Amino acid sequence: MFIERGEIDVIDGAFVVVDKTGVRTHIPVGSIACIMLEPGTRVSHRAAALAARVGTLLVWVGEAGVRLYAAGQPGGARSDRLLYQAKLALDDNLRLKVVRKMYEIRFGEKPPERRSVDQLRGIEGARVKKTYKMLAQRHGVVWKGRFYDATDWDKSDLPNLCISAATACLYGITEAAILAAGYAPAVGFIHTGKPQSFVYDIADLFKFDGVIPIAFEIASRSPSNPERRVRLACRDHFRQTKLLGKIIPTIETVLASGEITPPSAPDDTMPIAIPVEESLGDAGHRH
Repeated sequence: MFIERGEIDVIDGAFVVVDKTGVRTHIPVGSIACIMLEPGTRVSHRAAALAARVGTLLVWVGEAGVRLYAAGQPGGARSDRLLYQAKLALDDNLRLKVVRKMYEIRFGEKPPERRSVDQLRGIEGARVKKTYKMLAQRHGVVWKGRFYDATDWDKSDLPNLCISAATACLYGITEAAILAAGYAPAVGFIHTGKPQSFVYDIADLFKFDGVIPIAFEIASRSPSNPERRVRLACRDHFRQTKLLGKIIPTIETVLASGEITPPSAPDDTMPIAIPVEESLGDAGHRH
């Protein structure tokens, strides 16, 4: 869910958005994986605490969701899962096994033998460029390459703007799943050195199965509000494919390729904090 221009608070036990006229809109926070907070929103301490208790990720994004500034952490990373993830990432041989599994899942075939992580990254990049070009041709979209300026998103052409909006949606729900499962978004295998490195790794496994084709399809129609159209379409795709329920098993499969035994969880470990699956309502709250 995206929320823009409103005071977010807990009133009479309910998670609500209050607009400038005082009108309250109830948000079913316990049934939402993540809430994207756009410019003009303010969040109370009580609202942030309630979101954390029910496992809903709060993500601070730019206008139309095309920039990701910060994110909350519902429940926090579990020490057993974090140590397991870190051990795999720090050992070059184990990391390569994980990267090879990611490649296999993404492209439906085993990667070439005797290739380093850097070499596989280069092969992956070349295939991704070809996929972008193929999708652009399929939808009749003029494609000049994947270019954008993170400091000035308005400079992006229509296809790139739609892709940025779509991937922001995917990154939000992927980070919600990673945190809910107890892993660390920053500890990546292909991507490294960024706060969402593991988010990018996992999101890439699903990107071309849904959100990127959606972005090109919407770009081909040149709608008046492409970012919102993309968000609505991604929301429907996530719901119809039950994507949130697929991400965590995929993470487990990828990490299991390292062929080491995960450490046992402490007796008092919190369970995975996946929200209950109910109707998500409208993807945008507007005043």
